[in-house]
Amino acid sequence: MLLEVLIGILIFSIGILAMLGMQTIGMRNTVEAKYRAEASYLASQIVGTMWVDRTNICSYDDGAAPYAKRTAWVNQVQAALPQASGANAPSIVVVVDNCAPPPPQEPSATVTVTVRWLRPGEAAADFSRHIVIARINGRG
Repeated sequence: MLLEVLIGILIFSIGILAMLGMQTIGMRNTVEAKYRAEASYLASQIVGTMWVDRTNICSYDDGAAPYAKRTAWVNQVQAALPQASGANAPSIVVVVDNCAPPPPQEPSATVTVTVRWLRPGEAAADFSRHIVIARINGRG
């Protein structure tokens, strides 16, 4: 009878440990989903801003001179996502045929927005990222 009780306690303990492991994985996935949703929102937000501000589309590129709207967006990303700075800083790459004053037929732009972040407690090589590629037609 004592042996049956010990085996019952052992099975119960294994079940409790399994439930705790599932709870931990569920919490980690919930936090990751929150960060992914935030990254998706922020990437869509900057693409929408670029659609409205098409005349300055080349100013959003990372290689361009500092631009207030891009800088404000980068600051917003860094405030919303953990460790989204330094090597994990968000980036915007704008590919357009010509960033000179627009010709009569304005070129289209392909915009790649990459949002990176590092989950708390993760190694630097395990960063997460969300990439949005958008085609913005015409500039004005």
